Amino acid sequence: MFMAGGIVFVRTAQFDAVKAFYLERVGMTVWLEQPDISILRFGNLLVGLHRQPDADIDSLLTFFYDTREDVDAMYVKLKEWATTEPRENVTYRIYNFFGKDPEGRNIELQTFLHPLPTLRDD
Repeated sequence: MFMAGGIVFVRTAQFDAVKAFYLERVGMTVWLEQPDISILRFGNLLVGLHRQPDADIDSLLTFFYDTREDVDAMYVKLKEWATTEPRENVTYRIYNFFGKDPEGRNIELQTFLHPLPTLRDD
């Protein structure tokens, strides 16, 4: 069986701190380790952290959860990293907040307030 998927790679100059943040604070798990690379998993999201002298922090990593209560719990857990409080966004029909990881990369934690399509291939 052929497996298809994708990985978003980001360069990090603070490899250990950034990796610990996503593992310990956000709840990602290690999917694969390679030299100077850790590929982390959160549901269907794969993020590759690549140890480099210069970081790319101009991205936004979005993590979505099942309920508002899950988002609120993550806000409590990440409050020191948050840049906004949780709120409903009527335009996109989501409930979310934003923050920064230890390197200054933007993160968003949200739940959708409408039904979603399935994530499986048919």
